[in-house]
Amino acid sequence: MPIAETTYPTPSPLPPRDPLGEVLHLLRLTSTLHCRAELTAPWGMDIPQIDDCMVLQIVNTGRCWIEVDGENPRELQAGSLVLLPHGTPHKLCNEPNGVTLPLFDIPVEKISERYEIMRHGGGGDFTQITAGVVRVDRSAVGNLLTLFPKVLQIDAWDDESGWLEGTLRFIAKEARDLKPGGETLITRLTDILIIQLIRTWVDSVSGANQGWLAALRDEQIGQALVLIHREPQHAWTVGSLADVVNMSRSGFSARFTELVGQPVMTYLTRWRMQLAHRLLCETSLSLAAIADRVGYQSEAALSRAFRRIYDVPPGSIRRADRSACAKL
Repeated sequence: MPIAETTYPTPSPLPPRDPLGEVLHLLRLTSTLHCRAELTAPWGMDIPQIDDCMVLQIVNTGRCWIEVDGENPRELQAGSLVLLPHGTPHKLCNEPNGVTLPLFDIPVEKISERYEIMRHGGGGDFTQITAGVVRVDRSAVGNLLTLFPKVLQIDAWDDESGWLEGTLRFIAKEARDLKPGGETLITRLTDILIIQLIRTWVDSVSGANQGWLAALRDEQIGQALVLIHREPQHAWTVGSLADVVNMSRSGFSARFTELVGQPVMTYLTRWRMQLAHRLLCETSLSLAAIADRVGYQSEAALSRAFRRIYDVPPGSIRRADRSACAKL
């Protein structure tokens, strides 16, 4: 059956002036687990790789050390936050090179489906840590995630405004009291802390003026990226994007390729296929409906583009195990 031609609305001529904010919004953070760890020296835990997730460790009380392969051990004191944006394996100990137990060998008290309490250690000096495991939509912000180091860290005492210390105190109180609604508050505040960690890193990273991050921060190329991300269904061309951001076609094309590292239409196709992949995994939409959402006029056109990127037809993704297809 032929598919009716779709008419798309003209995109906004004024894309947002905060492309980084737009991309951070696309993170689609979903908290999967929070744990309040009450630890007494000596103690140590070995946390395995957690795929497709970010891991946040907040030291509420006391001190500890974090060890990640390839990184120098870091001492964390009360008020320290570390984010492992790739879910990288790491160790937490009360002292450097301390003895550790595998995380899943340490018993926990299950408070709810997404909240637990761990009590572990030998009865010495006390440390309390709030840990959060947050799933992230890699298909939406894969370019940004690839730029992150293994560990991001900020400390409350470096925050002149004082909001971070206040937020950490509030999280610690909610974790201790577990009042009705406390789990929801901790979840939302954890999301905010992760965003702030990323913003702090972006502001300080030495390579911010190179590559995809520089493209995102460029006034005109950043706006073009936002338009592509926000309206993938639009019939974009190099010329139409150049017009919206007030550049010549040739100048826009050259600058986009220079900063992003690939031509604009290649980037657009890959972005559309990432979205199609996610829709195949997470929804029951028909292939025709998915094609329409990502800017293709037919299932056949979508299938051809999808094969070029993933080497398999979209139908095979739909039939795959859901946990497997969540990984790009």
